[in-house]
Amino acid sequence: MIAVPAYRLEPGRVARWPEGGYGVPAPYLDALRRSGARTAILAPGDLAPPDEVIQSFDGLLLVGGGDVDPVRYGAQRGAHDYGVDPERDAFEIALLHAADRAAMPTLCICRGVQVMNVAYGGTLEQHLPDVGGLLMHGVPLDDTTSMHEVESVQGTRLATATQASSLRCSSHHHQGIASVGEGLRIVGRSSDGLVEALERDITPDGGWMLGVQWHPEETAAVDPSQQALFDTLVRFAWERAVSADPGTR
Repeated sequence: MIAVPAYRLEPGRVARWPEGGYGVPAPYLDALRRSGARTAILAPGDLAPPDEVIQSFDGLLLVGGGDVDPVRYGAQRGAHDYGVDPERDAFEIALLHAADRAAMPTLCICRGVQVMNVAYGGTLEQHLPDVGGLLMHGVPLDDTTSMHEVESVQGTRLATATQASSLRCSSHHHQGIASVGEGLRIVGRSSDGLVEALERDITPDGGWMLGVQWHPEETAAVDPSQQALFDTLVRFAWERAVSADPGTR
């Protein structure tokens, strides 16, 4: 069972939902189900302690969405920030730390890897189009997507999971990793040098935490190396579940 925190849908975002709601794009759940997982969507605003929230689950997936509040990494909001939701930030960061303490397998995608980086004291580039010398990485508000290569570092969780040194990735993010958070290490970059993947280097009891800046769920159905990220998350979650309760799994 994989927990997937949702993001807030503002009033009017969905037809005939004037009060708004919460949602997760289907491709994330589809990729998990192809791996044999069951999924549970969590809504921000749960007041239970984060360790209690995750205790019924075997793995955690953080998905994409709006920008992390710049206040969390010592910056000010800018003209290009969008979808900032401090409640979602707080919820996901708390769940991430709880998953880390519990050695719960965790995969963080796009916004998710940015949350992961900020959660451990890292910072973000607030608008990549303003940074010279970079590839086109796509801009969410302009609904543009870029396909580009990401080179993985040998011997890392990324390379082991995908069994590939170079990955063809679907990307649409206007922010990126600047300084890297404590206990995280860079395990993938695009050809322009931008950080594309991080892993938690210091984990209790051998936990597994990997973050990628691109959107593997968008091409996973036709690209085994991208689907392998979900397969690996689910495999480690299954092993953790069996180890914890071998008589009922």
